[in-house]
Amino acid sequence: MKKALVSLVGISALSVGVACAAPKPYSGFVVFGDSLVDAGQFEDTSVPGQTKRFTNRVDGSPGAVYGKVSSMLIGERLGISSTQLAGSTSPVRAGEGQADGDNWAVGGYRTDQIYDSITGVAGSVVVDGSTTRTRDGYLPSLQAQGHSIDPNTLFYLSGGGNDFLQFLITNPQQAADSANRLADGVEALQKAGGRYFMVWMLPDVGLTPAISGTPLQGFVSALGVDFNTQLVQRLAQVNAEVIALNIPKLLSEGLANPSAFGLDANENLVGTCFSGDDCTENLKYGINSATPDPTKLLFDDGVHPTITGQRLIADYGYSILAAPWEVSLLPEMARSSLNQHQKTLQNHALSGQSSWQATGQWNSFAAVSGERSNYRTQKSSSDGDSNNYGLSFGGSYRLDEQWRAGVGISLQENSLTAGAHDSKYRLNSYLLSPFIQYNNQALWGDLTLSAGRLDYASLHRKLALNTAARTEKGDADGSVLAVHARVGYQLFSAQDPLQLSPFVSMSHARFKVDGYAEKGDRSTAITFSEQKRSSKRLGVGLLASYQLTAPLSLSAEIGYEKEFADDQQKLGMYLNSVDSVRFRLQGYEPDSSVGSLGLGATYKLSDALSVQGNYNYTHADSIRQHGLGVGVSLNW
Repeated sequence: MKKALVSLVGISALSVGVACAAPKPYSGFVVFGDSLVDAGQFEDTSVPGQTKRFTNRVDGSPGAVYGKVSSMLIGERLGISSTQLAGSTSPVRAGEGQADGDNWAVGGYRTDQIYDSITGVAGSVVVDGSTTRTRDGYLPSLQAQGHSIDPNTLFYLSGGGNDFLQFLITNPQQAADSANRLADGVEALQKAGGRYFMVWMLPDVGLTPAISGTPLQGFVSALGVDFNTQLVQRLAQVNAEVIALNIPKLLSEGLANPSAFGLDANENLVGTCFSGDDCTENLKYGINSATPDPTKLLFDDGVHPTITGQRLIADYGYSILAAPWEVSLLPEMARSSLNQHQKTLQNHALSGQSSWQATGQWNSFAAVSGERSNYRTQKSSSDGDSNNYGLSFGGSYRLDEQWRAGVGISLQENSLTAGAHDSKYRLNSYLLSPFIQYNNQALWGDLTLSAGRLDYASLHRKLALNTAARTEKGDADGSVLAVHARVGYQLFSAQDPLQLSPFVSMSHARFKVDGYAEKGDRSTAITFSEQKRSSKRLGVGLLASYQLTAPLSLSAEIGYEKEFADDQQKLGMYLNSVDSVRFRLQGYEPDSSVGSLGLGATYKLSDALSVQGNYNYTHADSIRQHGLGVGVSLNW
């Protein structure tokens, strides 16, 4: 019974956090390294037809499958197929006629062997008992097939631990040499066309059950620092988008607060393990205990993490990849605020188009509005829901028979919930727009200039680390500048109750969100670079209005706009704890076209006073927006 319960817990842990409809920006996922990321090259002697992974079996029993390693967990969340995530050189898979995968990591590999698996002819070698399988390394294999690296491939690398365990690192120079070999592999891939990389900084080998508490602990830990210092220095020089995963800091945070991450804070997490292999078996949760539970422990054996450790690493890496999918939506929040502001001014202009105030008189208006936006998942952007509420007011002065000019002011509050863990982002915007309108019999036009200040007062990016929910907080400022113009022609006479007016439109807007740093230097905290987003649109549309009764008129508008600034956004980033290694990842891609529909009604309470109500709908591939507004207008 206890085995069944632990099995259920383990299987649940493997499935937590897998998104059903997540962004998929990477065309492939290729892994190099050692046992920490080996997806299964060797035969599992206890389960026929299965391959071995260097983590716990899900319930600890000989007949259970192995838990998944971080490379598999991240790959699944990126939408990579199970075939691609499988081992590259597995004799077991080859014997069963299964296709080779793109995980070239092999348990026991040193950094020189990892490099050979990338660059060497006959460089990928798996020795499994009496069976040996050899094939060309990744780059020679591609070349032999006449293929090249797809630039949207994500490479995932880990290595260096076996250089310690096989006594190839006994001094700082050897530690640096080992780090250089791992970095050389990254450079070889980059020169062959690789663009995106995630590279592990080496976990603290001194804090493993095999070494912790022995006289070697301090010596090995210090050499690990030397290894990582050299690795980070080299990675910072690679001309690619390289993420240096600060695994040592992540695991130190887990050890500092074990219970928050699903571990048992009352147990010796670095001095005991689950299986008892090359370490002291944990008395409470070990495989032979009365309550075996590998999910409560950090290590399965002397050096390899349990599924809990692997999930911590997978969640950590994925949170970095997912960050730009959310944060690149910040300019779109500003876009939404500007749209609502401009639409309020247009609704005011439309409602009074046939009955401007007299020449030399003023008109004042005030309106409240609300808009609901739904951002749909893109290849490199998260889904999200946004609520935007605004208060607008202003006035206009009629210059002469054809012209009137005015100004509108809008105060808006926008809140966005986005991503798999419902991150919360808030924007307060303050917009000012002078405008001018022209109306001469059938021909009409309007021109609006807008400028605004953006205050992102609360940016809360939420993520999961195994069972822990973590929030990284920041704030930023920004600005918006825009121009919008329309020219139309009324088809019927002014005395006709029905008016139809085709129009063309032009808009140009620039949004800027200042760079900002999330607070602190936790492993997951990120600094984001400044974002600049331009929008250049041309549009066509049709306005219609009908004077239903003397005081009541109805209006409708349909429009289509073509976006000419639709390049995918790329967001510069770096980890606060590894600020020398900087990278740019893909984010939101603006829609190339946008459709809109507007409905309105105006009721004149007197010759001077009227009220308006409006509904607006915007439709594009990535967004759906519904807006409502109510306003009042007074001539004086």
